Amino acid sequence: MSQQALEEFLAESEELLEKLNQDLAVLGEGVDSGLENPDLVNGIFRDAHSFKGLAGMFGFNDIADLAHHLENLLDNLRLGKIDLTNSLVDCLFDSLEGLAGLVRGKAENPDFTQDISSYLARIEHLLNGPPVEQEDPLSELNIASSLLDVLTEYEEHRLQTNLKQGHNILLLKVAFSLMTFDTELAALTEAVKQNGEVISTLPGSDNDNPEMLAFQILCGTEDSPETLGERLTIAEMCIDIVASAQGAVPLAMPAAASVEADAQPVPATAPTPGPETSAAIAIAATKETPAQDGVTARSLTSTVRVDIGKLDYLMTIVGELALAKGAIAQLCTDMQAQGVARARDLEKAIHALDRRLNELQNGVMDVRMVPVRQLFDKMNRIVRRMAQELGKKIKLDIRGGDTELDKLIVEDLTDPLMHIIRNALDHGIETPDRRAALSKPEVGTITLCASQRGNHVVIEVGDDGKGIDPEILRLKGVEAGLIAEEANPGRQELFSLLFHPGFSTKEEVSEFSGRGVGMDVVKNNISALSGLIELESEVGKGTLMSLTLPITLAIIKALVVRIKGTDYALPLNSVLETLMLEPGMVQTIEGREVMELRKQTLSLLHIDKLFQLQGDESQSGQFVVVAGFADKRMGIVVDELRGQQDVVIKSLGKSLSFVKGIAGAADLGNQKTILVLDVGGLISETLQLEGAVGV
Repeated sequence: MSQQALEEFLAESEELLEKLNQDLAVLGEGVDSGLENPDLVNGIFRDAHSFKGLAGMFGFNDIADLAHHLENLLDNLRLGKIDLTNSLVDCLFDSLEGLAGLVRGKAENPDFTQDISSYLARIEHLLNGPPVEQEDPLSELNIASSLLDVLTEYEEHRLQTNLKQGHNILLLKVAFSLMTFDTELAALTEAVKQNGEVISTLPGSDNDNPEMLAFQILCGTEDSPETLGERLTIAEMCIDIVASAQGAVPLAMPAAASVEADAQPVPATAPTPGPETSAAIAIAATKETPAQDGVTARSLTSTVRVDIGKLDYLMTIVGELALAKGAIAQLCTDMQAQGVARARDLEKAIHALDRRLNELQNGVMDVRMVPVRQLFDKMNRIVRRMAQELGKKIKLDIRGGDTELDKLIVEDLTDPLMHIIRNALDHGIETPDRRAALSKPEVGTITLCASQRGNHVVIEVGDDGKGIDPEILRLKGVEAGLIAEEANPGRQELFSLLFHPGFSTKEEVSEFSGRGVGMDVVKNNISALSGLIELESEVGKGTLMSLTLPITLAIIKALVVRIKGTDYALPLNSVLETLMLEPGMVQTIEGREVMELRKQTLSLLHIDKLFQLQGDESQSGQFVVVAGFADKRMGIVVDELRGQQDVVIKSLGKSLSFVKGIAGAADLGNQKTILVLDVGGLISETLQLEGAVGV
């Protein structure tokens, strides 16, 4: 196991141990009252399950075994098969300490292990207490058998618990619109939880309106139906009483299978622990555990997990400092122009501040960067599950996982990447029989590759499937009215149809594709990240989709330009060069303006024409800013170059997200707010207008 993998395991384990420790403390506080929080118990159960899976994934079988037994104990607790007692909580805490000891040992030596038999014996003793037979209390309830039969074992236990506590058992019947049922049902469920416990949510059966979805919510509460109805304030809702607090059937709950009960013999390998021996077992385990000697409260790793929101706020503050520094530098320039004697000393101080500020900025940026492996590894589960459902054999080949991107970009990239991979699985990779007939390996391959190119990261998603037939795209384009029947578009223009809203080559709608929704959303999401998406495909050999993204969208260096009297910012990492536009340099080819640059044709874009800006023409000539990334180039015609400046891009919000070619807004050092141009979006829009993806 690599050191990096071990550190990831230790960081994740430490977080789980800390959460389990906190939740067990809260659970222990409820022992005396006899009231257990079902959501808390379920949360502890899920964390134990996560611990087991985490340890199993890294091959630590001893930790996985102890966590598995702990999970079984918690499962019995949540199902009401054992009671919440001090002995149970003590066992949970001691087992947690056993897990912590194993993890501490792994931190020093991955091969470390210890004897966990005493912990396992104690858990088994609690699980194997004498069973107690009881009558079925639910048979006395006024509830339809069709509803009662679909309750899970856990839901039946929660129903019995609410009856034991003297709560009213109510059945809420409600119907919601198909368009809004998800949010309305979630809001109603949350409101019920504020006044009781949601035992089960089931589909309704008495709804004749095809535009509505009916639900039944079985809940336990101390409120009367009238009081609960007033608090929920939903007009179209019926509340039936299943059992009232006054008329509830007294329940004989199963006796606790705890240490205090008469114990059945356990295997001879572990003596039966009674109340006197429970502590002895814990002490013995401590003595036998090398990692417990000199137990320390120090963290296992130097890793600190920080909410990305805090880092984003910190980055904003650094950006504000950069703006303040710029304002001070401007004042210094003004003072020097006025002949102020101390202006020279102030300039030296500003240079020192600038160096330290750059170090701070780079440090914060470094903290925000994460390897794209975190994103790629999530795709494994999607590929495995979907391949099984499609009956295909697929291998995921991951390369360049150590390439780093801004955490916020990685999060926003998850959905687009998932869409692309799902399309590759469904559209691209053939079935094993078809691949065998084509003399291809039965197992198809999807490749995820990341690499850094300058200030950008390129993520490539490739498959060795059937590829995309341009002729099929042309026929579909003609059928959809996107291409004239007599037109003869190029390959790249045909491929661009895939990103058109509502366009699909799938003949049948399936669970995964065929609805024409997905690739247009992918393109919009990539554009929102100031990125560019490109596609190459060859029939019979496969498809390659490339995503070119900036490393970060936080603090960037920008070139400030003026167009029609208005200032705009261009990210400097997308600016290749600038040049003066001389008379005779501009030519018109097929209705679009171009210029020759080092024996290559460069398309020109006039921002004032694209955004329909009004203003006076420049009197001192114009400039061309050559911008782009990957192999895409474009010349942006501007009136004036205003200089470079650090800027912090701020979102325009959802209300203006439809505006193409704008990445956001930024404040300058003079307290002026300007728009930041999205080079990737501008290139995409320009090429789409030209009817091609490349120039």
